[in-house]
Amino acid sequence: MDAFERLLWWLFAGSTGAFTRLQVLKAIKEQPRNAQQLSQLLHLDYTTVRHHLGVLEKNHLVQTEGDRYGKLYFLSEVMEANWLKLEEIVSKTRGTKNERSKF
Repeated sequence: MDAFERLLWWLFAGSTGAFTRLQVLKAIKEQPRNAQQLSQLLHLDYTTVRHHLGVLEKNHLVQTEGDRYGKLYFLSEVMEANWLKLEEIVSKTRGTKNERSKF
């Protein structure tokens, strides 16, 4: 297991907030979005979304473009390259392969 995979385990299987971070990441994968758009889409408090975006950005899973208030979040290249690893981790933590299709 490489360092990035250990990081994914920690962020998405071993810590509080894993489900919220996963929802944020999935929404960004679908299309780049800013914090306000994510807050509205996911029905989460704006400060909660900003917190999780900060965690994802600090750990190089997302990157940004634009200015402070309108900046858009994108998946980082390393996250895009390791998306299948994330799916595997999520499927293992949920228990069955059938639940993986819900990812």
